[in-house]
Amino acid sequence: MDSKKKFDFVRNRNKFFVVSIALLVIGLAVMLFSGMNFGVDFKAGTNIDLVVGKQLDKVKVEEILHTLTTNGDLKSNFADPTIGGNNSDRVSIRFDDVLNDDTVNKIQKAFATAYGTEVSKEINTVDPQLAKELLLKAVYAVAISSVLICLYVSIRFEWRFAVAAIIAILHDAFMVIAMFAIFRFEVNLPFLAAVLTTIGYSINDKIVIFDRIRENLRFAKLKTDEDLVALVNDSIWQTMARNINTVLVVLLAAGCLYIFGSESIKLFALAKLIGLTSGAYSSIFIACSLWYLLKRKSLRSSKKKAAA
Repeated sequence: MDSKKKFDFVRNRNKFFVVSIALLVIGLAVMLFSGMNFGVDFKAGTNIDLVVGKQLDKVKVEEILHTLTTNGDLKSNFADPTIGGNNSDRVSIRFDDVLNDDTVNKIQKAFATAYGTEVSKEINTVDPQLAKELLLKAVYAVAISSVLICLYVSIRFEWRFAVAAIIAILHDAFMVIAMFAIFRFEVNLPFLAAVLTTIGYSINDKIVIFDRIRENLRFAKLKTDEDLVALVNDSIWQTMARNINTVLVVLLAAGCLYIFGSESIKLFALAKLIGLTSGAYSSIFIACSLWYLLKRKSLRSSKKKAAA
């Protein structure tokens, strides 16, 4: 296909910049006014897993919990119960407060009475101090990984590639966070793992395109902005098939994990799906255009010096 008939990513960059900024601003606004829907990992509370031994019905589970609340045996708010297990015989319930042993035993006894069987329990409690510490470490993990990636790209390529890459991968990380904030999905430790792996996959896509741009730079004679635009567009199209095939394979795996996985892993898979999609999008429409803007400024500066 003639390169002139191909889509011009660089010339249409502002459209994609606007779309990304709009989504991120909406997500940031929701975070500021409503906050994130933190799970028990990042918020004080208790998570109880009950194994009943019989197939559970969500309506009946909620009725048991509401009865306990009405009787005064349970004074903490709880999130939507999650039913899982091989035979749907396991229920996971997250409470907003740290429950004492007496309350936990009443919940266990209520389920044992309702289903007429022995009920085993597993309790995960996070106090307020530990929740704050986990949240702070999560922020540190994202920040440190971003800095290390920036250093790696700077050493392997140049600072313009590093700046474009770091902005793009932060875009991908915040896109996942924004989507979870907007749709009020629960944020927990698996979500953090999904964000960090998103950063890893995202930089891989960008390195592929940047490497092609660097190769093409060796033989290019950049005299005008048009030459630079053509170089970036050609580099993107030359790596398009590889990037799309790689992303599709990983998206397929993450999609299967979301469809066929247990309830406890669905949000991790969903975060991966969002992150992978955003990573592929930013590699093509954001990162390369950012590098173009930085390189164009350098090119124009060199022209002025030469003219002087």
